[in-house]
Amino acid sequence: MFLSVFDIFKIGIGPSSSHTMGPMTAAVDFLNRLTAGENGKFDPAAVARIIASLHGSLAFTGKGHASDRAVMLGLLGFRPDKVDADLAEEKLAELQDTCVLKVSKCGEVRFDPEADLVFDYGPALPLHANGMKLTAFDRNGEVLLADTYYSIGGGFVVTEAELLAAEKAPDADLHEEKEAIGYPYPFGSAAEMLQMGRDSGLTISQMKRANEESVLGAKILNEKLEAIWGVMENCIARGLSLEGILPGGLSVKRRARAIHRRLLEQSGSNSQQPHAINDWLSVYAMAVNEENAAGGQVVTSPTNGAAGVVPAVIRYYRDHCVDASREGIDTFLLTAAAIGGLIKHNASISGAECGCQAEVGSASAMAAAGLCAALGGSNEQIENSAEIALEHHLGMTCDPVRGLVQVPCIERNGMGAIKAVSAASLALHGDGSHFMPLDNCIETMRQTGQDMRDKYKETSLGGLAVNLPEC
Repeated sequence: MFLSVFDIFKIGIGPSSSHTMGPMTAAVDFLNRLTAGENGKFDPAAVARIIASLHGSLAFTGKGHASDRAVMLGLLGFRPDKVDADLAEEKLAELQDTCVLKVSKCGEVRFDPEADLVFDYGPALPLHANGMKLTAFDRNGEVLLADTYYSIGGGFVVTEAELLAAEKAPDADLHEEKEAIGYPYPFGSAAEMLQMGRDSGLTISQMKRANEESVLGAKILNEKLEAIWGVMENCIARGLSLEGILPGGLSVKRRARAIHRRLLEQSGSNSQQPHAINDWLSVYAMAVNEENAAGGQVVTSPTNGAAGVVPAVIRYYRDHCVDASREGIDTFLLTAAAIGGLIKHNASISGAECGCQAEVGSASAMAAAGLCAALGGSNEQIENSAEIALEHHLGMTCDPVRGLVQVPCIERNGMGAIKAVSAASLALHGDGSHFMPLDNCIETMRQTGQDMRDKYKETSLGGLAVNLPEC
């Protein structure tokens, strides 16, 4: 199994990787297939109308996650990693007024956001909780192209055919997972990862680097890692600089700037409590997730809903840890991606599949491993730190209030960052030997997610989402 660092860490927009980035990516793919005439099967100029429908979790929490906006942006040709905010708003307003998409090779195609974008609140589609259908018609109402897409978490999207093929052949390539052939260290489990490390004498980050460099080369890899951290760092900075009310109707205030200001005022003073370091971790994470909730640019880490944990712990490493270095940040990112890849490959990073244990739990495990590696931990200590962090998120539900990635999501990222640092510290105090292997913990998360009722898996039909204040 090989999952790239840049499959786990993808630049995109908020508020959700599965509910915003995924539908946008699916719509772009469908648009590209239309302009190609599905490889010559029909004349693109015959396309007259497109309709879309959202199902399961995409329907129930789609409004809060801006899934409808994402579909429209995708059909307008915008990709998650390259959204010009001003141009996007201009094109969305034009679409609302005209109900017409201007599509290359197709011409003017009717798409009425009110009539042609349907939230289907019936049973979810059979293969995944995040389902979406897209259909294109000619002028006589005949179907030219129709397909079902599934947004499987972290911004990853597959078609129905691809998902069915994967069920028949678990090792099938679903875009993001490449065949192991040609990669020097293609570990598919933590046990394999540790054994490859012992056999080669390499650290986890060195093995991950070797895999990436076999495709990208050292120069491009370093540039891409720097770009990922750059977006994360900028996101923290924006979150710490802005105030106001987050969109969506909950009237949730941005708090990161005010907390950060107080922490700066207390720094170095006798009034600062020893536990203030937890406040620094929380405010870095909250800054990112407030930006995500506002639809800003973030990096999936491994998802948008959990995007604050890894950047917060990297910022903690850089600004608060002894002997931190730029190389240490690369080591952090490479190691964190290795752990995230194992979790995605063997369980899930999707809240709609396994609850928030798969999102913030996975992010916390990734951050713990990354910090442990950056601080010089052995491969065994790194694996132990990831297991500790993940273990103490098991059973966590995904129950966003009104489908918005705000309550409890923003604070939950802060708690995930704190747990990650604690897990790394505990692991570094040991020799790497421990009772519960990471592989077993990942499998436990998968089983727990399967047993969890759907109302606790990003549908906003249970948990905190239905226990709201009466006034």
